[in-house]
Amino acid sequence: MKAISTALGGLAALILMAGPVIGQTQALRQGFDIRVGAAPAPVRIGGQSRLVYELQLSNFASTALEVSRIEALDAATGGVIAELRGEALDSALGGSRTVPANGFAMAYLEAPVAGVAPDRLRHRLTFAGPDGRPTTVEGGETGIETWPLPVLGPPLRGGPWVAVYQPDMERGHRRVAYAVDGKVRVPGRFAVDWIKVDEAGATGRAGETRLDSNLSFGAEVLAVADGVVAATRDGVPDPADLNGVDRVALEDATGNYVAIDIGDGRYAFYEHLSPGLRVRPGDRVRRGQVIGALGFTGQASGPHLHFHVSDAPEPLPAEGRPYVLEGFRVVGRYPSIHAFGRGERWGPAAEADGEAPSFPAHNVVVWFEDSPTVDR
Repeated sequence: MKAISTALGGLAALILMAGPVIGQTQALRQGFDIRVGAAPAPVRIGGQSRLVYELQLSNFASTALEVSRIEALDAATGGVIAELRGEALDSALGGSRTVPANGFAMAYLEAPVAGVAPDRLRHRLTFAGPDGRPTTVEGGETGIETWPLPVLGPPLRGGPWVAVYQPDMERGHRRVAYAVDGKVRVPGRFAVDWIKVDEAGATGRAGETRLDSNLSFGAEVLAVADGVVAATRDGVPDPADLNGVDRVALEDATGNYVAIDIGDGRYAFYEHLSPGLRVRPGDRVRRGQVIGALGFTGQASGPHLHFHVSDAPEPLPAEGRPYVLEGFRVVGRYPSIHAFGRGERWGPAAEADGEAPSFPAHNVVVWFEDSPTVDR
């Protein structure tokens, strides 16, 4: 019996050394559901092609989870396209890597594209719970759109105009999601606020509050492509002066607006226009045609033209889609949106800021080529 027992013990040891027995399971833990909202498309921003999109992270664990790394992978080869950790990860997650139990977080990615973009992406997430034990999970697979982006003309004339946006700004267009009809969307993913400045960086005459003392106010706004006017709002008055108005309801935040169907399911969107639009729904417009005047209506801290392209003629229930502009040249830049807000003088352009056609890099100063007025 002792010999049999010894033999069996040796057999058990061999089984343990060889690997798991049939029916043995690995330890599991609740973690993240990983999803991609709108499928990205390569877009040239400044001098580099990028994929701009978001990961929606839902924590289904009963405890908080801390993200330590996010990797974007070529789904076919497993090669790493982009990796976020440290400060870059903090920025992508809005400053906090910890997602509370049953909580939600959005990770904002801008993955560089070297050469040809992969057909599909998937994502690898490394995280830990209170025990500190790291766990890695993959998910969030998405295709990449490959059809040509809209190539649009200038929405304004002359300059200098500042492309005011900051990708990592907490309440900037890029990081404001809306769920108004049962689905979360980011309509301002590629939105730019265009504001005119002088050579010293001033947006108007110092100390004056008259609307016409502002350099942007009243500028003619142009159709960026041939198309059909899909939707408008008119009749919202400009405020009495540059002191503006109190906060407005969400549905009134756009002020007067125009949405132009430019084809292929894309709509050029203009917001904060002055009352007295030059077009109405159903009108056919041509590139360069005057459609209205830059105003100060809706939720705005000053006169500016909000411009973006989306996949629906609605202000909020629509996804912001990439596009490129032509007919401009970069003449300078601000180091940050905060430098612009302080009224500092803009500096020289950097080589990486790029030229047309491209999506303008954030806070660059551009000059639009003169476009002849097109009559209706």
